[in-house]
Amino acid sequence: MCIVPDHEIIEMMKSGRLVIKDYSDGSLTPNGYDLRISEIRIADTGETFRDGNAIVGPGKMFYVSTVEHVELPDDIAAQLWTRTSWIRKGLLVGLGKIDAGFHGTLTFTGFNASSQPVEIPIGCRFVQMVLEMMHSSCEMTYEKRSGNYQGQKGITLAPVTKK
Repeated sequence: MCIVPDHEIIEMMKSGRLVIKDYSDGSLTPNGYDLRISEIRIADTGETFRDGNAIVGPGKMFYVSTVEHVELPDDIAAQLWTRTSWIRKGLLVGLGKIDAGFHGTLTFTGFNASSQPVEIPIGCRFVQMVLEMMHSSCEMTYEKRSGNYQGQKGITLAPVTKK
């Protein structure tokens, strides 16, 4: 497995092998792509922000959805990492792996572990997606194995209903 560098991300997108809808040049990094916030929902109140700034109080859990809709081929997976600027403000974010063959926006759960409210602008770069080239294509893509969140759009907490 190896990490895919910036110029290969661009090449894969030009060829159509990798899709990042709503791509932004400013989000490309040397070894990945920074996903931006489309919306934030505060867990206990249900208050949802789709523009402006969300204020997340101390000790509050929140959900985030990405602007970008990602479509990974069957030989690329991705790691997700919180941008360090948000970690330094006290935000902890539950992240996982994006499986090969996944298509959709992404949903994350965050927690403000600081003693101060944190202001988060809608549209800002929040999580880095680091693409990993797999040694070979997977036998069964995410969609074929479970696909519980395949095609999700917006903050999605329950599995997407399969047709």
